[in-house]
Amino acid sequence: MTLSTWLLYVAAVLVLTITPGPSVLMCISTSVNLGVRKALIASLGSTTAIVGIMMLSALGLGTALAASETLFTAIKWLGAAYLAYLGISSLFSASSEIAVSGAVASSTSARLFGQGFLVGASNPKALLFFGALFPQFIIPASPQAPQFLLLGATFLFFELGWLTVYALSAARAKRWLQQPRRAKLFNRATGVVFLVAAAVLASSKRSAS
Repeated sequence: MTLSTWLLYVAAVLVLTITPGPSVLMCISTSVNLGVRKALIASLGSTTAIVGIMMLSALGLGTALAASETLFTAIKWLGAAYLAYLGISSLFSASSEIAVSGAVASSTSARLFGQGFLVGASNPKALLFFGALFPQFIIPASPQAPQFLLLGATFLFFELGWLTVYALSAARAKRWLQQPRRAKLFNRATGVVFLVAAAVLASSKRSAS
């Protein structure tokens, strides 16, 4: 892999990870409600799911998924339904509290990791990026394992790095965000983001086999 190819990948990953989406909003909500440590556990679950998507793409299993109408449709609608559920929950949540992920004070680490995993697995940005663009950075004529490790490590660095920044920033701005008017605006805005993400995922079409 050439340096120019890697730098192009870095630019793409930077845009993907810094742009607020379902995983970022879940991280912010969890940080405000439960603290930075719990937010990072949820973020780790989301990142684990996205790494799984990356591995499937690198192994060429994404082609099989695209070729299977039944499997593709099932995964698409399950993911869209979950994102829509999160969106509706945010829209109708109490205006005095921020609640994107549905996390409560008694949430266990396992539950938060699972919630994060589901959000990451149904994230339209990740599905589109790793399904369509990621394979283009792999050079078939060169050993693929080193390339995958480099690209994977690069993604993990930026993904976990930015989620940590968002978690820390949300914790510092907790009092400001929890003001009733701001919390209501945050919940409505994030609800719309999740519903739009659900619509994008539901309207996606499988690649031609």
